[in-house]
Amino acid sequence: MYILESTPFDELYVDEEITLYREVIEQDIDLFSTVSGDMNPIHLDEKYARDTIFGERIAHGMLSGAIISAALSCSLPGPGSVYLSQNLKFLSPIKIGDVIEIKLKVLEKIPQNRVKVSTQIFNQTGKQLVDGDAFSYVPNEKQTVHVNSFPFLFKLV
Repeated sequence: MYILESTPFDELYVDEEITLYREVIEQDIDLFSTVSGDMNPIHLDEKYARDTIFGERIAHGMLSGAIISAALSCSLPGPGSVYLSQNLKFLSPIKIGDVIEIKLKVLEKIPQNRVKVSTQIFNQTGKQLVDGDAFSYVPNEKQTVHVNSFPFLFKLV
C-alpha cells in the first residue's frame, strides 16, 4: 500500500522540484493504444517500425503527457490538484525499455491557487525527450490517498 500526499498551495514554493523514474514497457504502449484508439503501426508493429527513421517501435507522444499528468496529480502538487493545461515539445522518442526520468519544478505561483510547473522527461542516458510546462490548480488543504500500486520510483532533488 502506498500513501500519496499533496502539498497545499500555501506550502508550495517556487523552485520546489521532484524527480520520478519509470520504466516504459511494451504493455504501456499496447494499453495506451487501446485506451486512446491510436493504432499507428510505428507504436505497435516491430517490422513496420524497423523501416522508419526510428528503427524500432516508439511510445506515443501523448503517453508522455499522460505520465506527466500522473506525476503532477500523484506527487507535485499531488492528490486533489487539477491538471489545467500542458505545453509539450517532443524532442526525441521514448522507446520500449527506456527508464525515464520525469522532472517537475514549480516555476510560478499564480493567484487563485494555480501553479506553473516545468515538465521534462529524460532517458537513462540523460538525453532530453520531452520539454514543456503545465498549469495546475492546487487546493489549500493537504490531500491524502491510499493506493495499492504506484508506477513511479521516487528520487527527491
